[in-house]
Parts: sequence; structure tokens; C-alpha cells
Amino acid sequence: MRVLEAPQKEESRSHLNPTLLPGRPYPLGAAVHKNGTNFAIFSQDATRVELCLFNSDGEQTACIALRERTAYVWHGLVLDIKPGQLYGYRIHGPWEPDQGHRFNPNKLLVDPYAKAISGDVDWKAPIFPYDLASGDDGKIDEQDSAAGVPKSVVIDNKFDWGDDCPPETPLADSVIYEVHVKGFSVRNPMVPEKLRGTYAGLAHESSINYFKKLGITAVELLPVHHFIDEGHLVDKGLSDYWGYNTLGYFAPMSRYSSSGDRGGQVREFKEMVKALHAAGIEVILDVVYNHTCEGNHMGPMLSWKGVCNATYYRTVEGDPRHYMDYTGTGNTLNVRNPQVLKMLMDSLRYWVTEMHVDGFRFDLAATLARELHDVSRLSSFFDTIHQDPTLADVKLIAEPWDVGDGGYQVGQFPVLWAEWNGIYRDTIRRFWKGDAGQLSDFANRITGSSDLYQFDGRKPYASINFITAHDGFTLCDLVSYNEKHNEANHDDNKDGANDNESWNMGTEGPTDDPKINTLRERQIRNFLATLMLSQGVPMLAGGDEVARSQRGNNNCYCQDNELTWFDWALDDSRKRLRDFTSQLIQFRLSHPNLHRRKFFQDRQIRRKDGNTVIQDIAWYNPDGNQVGDEVWNAGWNRSIGLLLNGQTLQVTNEEGKPVIDDSFLILVNASHEGVEFTLPPPLVGSNWNQVIDTENIDEPFAKVVVDAKVIVGGRSLKLLSDETPQS
Repeated sequence: MRVLEAPQKEESRSHLNPTLLPGRPYPLGAAVHKNGTNFAIFSQDATRVELCLFNSDGEQTACIALRERTAYVWHGLVLDIKPGQLYGYRIHGPWEPDQGHRFNPNKLLVDPYAKAISGDVDWKAPIFPYDLASGDDGKIDEQDSAAGVPKSVVIDNKFDWGDDCPPETPLADSVIYEVHVKGFSVRNPMVPEKLRGTYAGLAHESSINYFKKLGITAVELLPVHHFIDEGHLVDKGLSDYWGYNTLGYFAPMSRYSSSGDRGGQVREFKEMVKALHAAGIEVILDVVYNHTCEGNHMGPMLSWKGVCNATYYRTVEGDPRHYMDYTGTGNTLNVRNPQVLKMLMDSLRYWVTEMHVDGFRFDLAATLARELHDVSRLSSFFDTIHQDPTLADVKLIAEPWDVGDGGYQVGQFPVLWAEWNGIYRDTIRRFWKGDAGQLSDFANRITGSSDLYQFDGRKPYASINFITAHDGFTLCDLVSYNEKHNEANHDDNKDGANDNESWNMGTEGPTDDPKINTLRERQIRNFLATLMLSQGVPMLAGGDEVARSQRGNNNCYCQDNELTWFDWALDDSRKRLRDFTSQLIQFRLSHPNLHRRKFFQDRQIRRKDGNTVIQDIAWYNPDGNQVGDEVWNAGWNRSIGLLLNGQTLQVTNEEGKPVIDDSFLILVNASHEGVEFTLPPPLVGSNWNQVIDTENIDEPFAKVVVDAKVIVGGRSLKLLSDETPQS
């Protein structure tokens, strides 16, 4: 069956008669000119494209057929159309689902290049392109969907960036803070009520002061590309909180705007970036280029599916009616297609050049590298990014897995990319939980995961180290629950990971037992200290520094409520933890020995005097002897010392002089009982100084001069320093 025209006549949908000029095929999207707005949209298989204009009440005021077509781009310049104008598209073409074509001009479509989007999806409206009543996705639905579809917005990109200067913090020197725009400030009493939960709230003075006091160098924002709430969540009275359900790759999410959704969200986002930059804080976006909000063949038609389904989505070979699903969401974007790859690149460049963001974390990035079925390091996606000068200086971080076969690709991404190191997360959790046989892997992770990144030209900062993230337990819940408790998601507790490598210390959930609470506080400090003392780049999940809990829910993607929002009413324990975290971060950033730019060589280095042989790294047993092979392979060992030689950084400062830092001795004990360590002699001076002790909850940074032996308490960590004079 073919539908080449809308069932209604064009005249019945038109109340105005705008003047249409040929316009230009580039740039795609809506571009404001002095006498009107140029509209351009790509659709290779369309037979007719109509631009529909709407007033502020959502009424269609005009429907204009774009007559010009250049290289599959339909375009035209409409006179007197100004910023704030609402619009959408109706696109005609073959309705042939079995061939991958799903054109339906009855369905209003969001411009794939819309710079702003207004309104929400109404799931009760006829937004499905097929006959929903029969459930037959091969039977076209002829009802008009316009009332239930968000509208694209014409915007003016002009903005006074003033002297905005991105901090450009090297990745090696970064501390990343993963945070949700709304969840961070929505309950903060220091933020004006109108601004809470918005871009302006994140940029408010109190928010920025918090970030600066904490010491982080970058915020990594959960998705802010415009997204929609999934229909099954709406039916349950829930909503999409995390935002991995994208409708617009160029539009900032309108619900985070205090300035309205007719372009105000664009200006407010830029103001947020400018304010964070002024405070020395970079902005990294979590982006979802692997799938869209349109689901599988039974999903709604909101944009790409109706614009050119066969172009934008990967379909099953030999069965284009169905989609390939490497993401677990029903569809996968067809990044192999040049036009889709262009859209992604245009989006990335737009957020860098127009919105001034500093980097991207790519959700399920292994999907983007699938050329045929296997993940390929030589994919066109990587090639295109690597040759793009606009993206040369931004941070590129991969979530290096997807849900397809062979999708777990930690350590396999090419140079220029950093990766969320899921192996680091799992190892550190197991080690501090007390699992047997973790020592060797723990050693690899805390020293930068050279086994994953050293042999392909990458450096320690290719490893984004994290112990918790938005997906999974918070750090507080990691030490408080053995099992997930996701009942609030209304999915019978079936969603979320079942294996969390967590330990509740003997009681599930909150308890009044002082011994358990003390142990939990110490374990949280062990995790945080390990994270900040590890080579690589630490990522702190927002709220872990104040023991934010989700009451055992490890999949809060649909919980836009107090379960996920920051609680700013801090008791003494949470304030103490916040201050501990802040001091840890500041300590890390002040010592280049803790964030090296090169991997340890694990070799002897002769000093300038020619007499003393020193090592850049050394491992010690509690008895003071260096660790042998029999210890690395022993499942019973849970205590070890690590010497980091601050005289072997092998880098120079801006004046060309070698950088010298303190040497550190990290003593870890994941066993229940205290362990006495015999210390190696300090490299400088006559004594080691204890500078961090996670067992000391009240004064963990109290400096203590230690003798030749020191006891490290059960399940605790000590950091000793020789305080080398700085050059």
C-alpha cells in the first residue's frame, strides 16, 4: 500500500499563505535569516515534504510543500518566520513496512535538526503510524497525530559569550562529577524556588560554590538532549528521569528550563555553561547516539521513523520490517549510513561550537562501532571523529559496551578515547568486600589498568575509574544492601542488575547498630580513598560524597522524586563525609604522583648521583619484604603496601624542569582484623608521615609521624608520605 498524499486536502489545514522562496539545502534544520527562516530536511525516499506551522495554542496555521530538492534535502525559505515559531513536518512516501518504508503524512514529525522542542508527547493521541487497535503494524493509521506530538521551535542562536574561556583541564588532571541537572538542585533551599531543578539552578551561586568546595573539575550531566517519557512509564504514573530516550539531538531538554520552551531553554543552557566555565568547571554531556525514543516496529512515529525509516535505523538483514536491537530499547541508529553519521557529527559540533561544552560520554558506545555485526575499532564512526578538527580538543569518553553479542569492549577503544572502566568498578568492590583472589587485579586497577590501555598507545587517563554511577547502587547503598529493592519501579523487582558486588555488613538497609554504621562509614571512606588514590581519572557519582541513598533501588531510571533527588538537610555524619571527600580530591589534585601521565615502568632507575637504585613503584607484604609471585596468586591475601616514587614522574614543568612530588606508601587491609606493617625506609627524610587514615572517622587527615611499624586497622586504608621538597 502506498500513501503519497495526506488524507485531508492541503487547503483544509492552511489558514495563512506564507511566501516560499527556494532557500538552501544547508544547513539542515531551521536557520534564521534577516527576511525569514530557511528550512531543510533530508529524506531520501520521500515523494513530498510539507512544512507545517503552528501558533502558540498548537493550532496548525499553514502547511507548505517544499518544492526544492537537492541531494535528497528538501528545502525552502519562508519569509517573515521569526524565532519562536513552532513547526513540524508531514512527509509523504511509500507505506511499505516489509521494505523498511513507513511514510505516513498523517503523523506530524519533529525536525531531526530542531534546536529546541516544545511540549510533551500525549500517549493517548494517535501517535502510532499503524492501526493500534488491531496491533497490525502493516496497516496504516490515518488519524492526525499533531495534537499529541511536540513541536520544533525556530530559535535565534545569538548569545553574548563575552570572555567565556573553557577551563581546558587536561584529562589526566580531571575529577569528574556525574550529576543530574534536576536532581541536584530541586530541593536546595538556597536556590530560588523558580530555578530549582533547572539549568539556572545548576548554575546558581550556591551550586557552583558547592562544586568548588568539593574540588571537582568537571560536571558530567546525565542526558540533556530533549527526551520523552516512555508510554509504559506514563501508564504507571512514572516518568523517564535519567533521559536515555532521545527525541532531539540538537535541543536541550525543555523541562530543565526556567525560561520557557520556545527557545528559552537554549539561552539558559548557554548561561549555565558560561557560569560553570567562569568557575573553572568543565561541562561534559552524556549523549545517547545509539538509539532513539521511537522504539521497535510497534513504537510511535515522532521523527526519524517517518522522515526516512530506511535511512535512520538498522533493520534486520533480509527482514527490514524489524529493527536490529543492540541497545535493549527496540532500535539501533544506522551509523553506517553517511547521512546518519553526518547527523551525529553535526550534533557533536553544534554542542561544541554553539553551546561550548567540553566533552561527551557516549552511552553504549560499542553500538556506534558496529560496522556489520562485530564491534570494529576501524569503524567509520571513529574515523570520522578522529579527523574532525572541532572535536580534536574535547574529551571523548566511551561506555564501552552494549547488550549485543561481543558488546563488552572495555580496553578495546582506539586512541584519543577514554573509557568507563567497568573492570575497575567490579574489582574494587570485590576487594573491599573481602573476596578471595582479588589482589593481583586490584594492583592492576589502582595503578591505571596498564593491562587494558598501555599497549595501544594510550595513557593511564584512558581509564575513567568509578565505583558507582547513576546506574546501580549509590555508594551508601553499596555498603547497606545485599539485594536490590526496585519495587517502586512497578516491575515486580525484576529490573536492574542482580549481581551488585555489594555487602550490607550484616543488616539489610538502615540500622541503629552503631558497630554496623561505623563499619559502613569506614567502607565508604575506603572506596572514596581508593578512587582518589588510583591512577587514571576518578568519576564521583553525584551524592556519594554525602551518602545519598536510593533505599536499595539500583535502577532509578524512572524515579523523578525524592528517591533520587539530593537531600540538602545534612546531619553531622553526612557533613563529615562531604568534607572528607573534598579533602581527598584536593589532596589528589595537589600531587601529580597520584595522577601520572605515564604508566609505571616497574623497573629500577639509577639516580643522578649514580649510587642509589630506586624504583618508580614497589609492592610490599606486611612483613616489609617485596611481594613475590606466590603472594600475587594466593587467594587468602587481603593486605598489601604500594610505594609510589614521586621522583620518577618522567615529566617536566613549563620551564623544562623535572617534576618532583612526594613519595607515597599506600597500605590497604581488606581483612577483618588489624594488620601490622613493617615499613620500607622512606625515600626522603628519616620518617614516614601518616596523612590519611580511613579508620579515623573523626580526623582522617590528622598528620602523624610513624616509626618503622604501623598497624592498619581491619577494613581500612592508610596513606603515608615522605614529603619530598618541590622543585
